[in-house]
Amino acid sequence: MIFTRDNLKLGMVLGLFGPVVGLVVIYFIKFNAISFGDFFNLFINTNRLITSIGSLSLIANVVLFTIYINTHRDNTAKGIFVITLIYGIGILLLKLFN
Repeated sequence: MIFTRDNLKLGMVLGLFGPVVGLVVIYFIKFNAISFGDFFNLFINTNRLITSIGSLSLIANVVLFTIYINTHRDNTAKGIFVITLIYGIGILLLKLFN
C-alpha cells in the first residue's frame, strides 16, 4: 500500500493535501450555510479567521506527522514537516500583508 512507504515525496504530497482536507472539514462543520467560495474569501480577507482556521487546518498535518513518526517512517514525516512549515509561513505572510 502506498501509505506504508517511507518516501520524502510521499510526505510532501500528503503534507500538501492535509491542510486542504482540514479546511474542507472546517467548512462543513462550521460554515456550511455559505458557499465554499464565500467561505474561502472570508478566510483569506479576515485576519482573525486566517489565524484560527489556518491553524486548525494544519492540525491535519500534525496528525499525519505523528502517525508517520510513531511508525518509524521518518522520511515521509520529514516531507510532511517541511510542507507544514511552508504552509505556516504562508499563513503568517498572509496575515501580515492582509
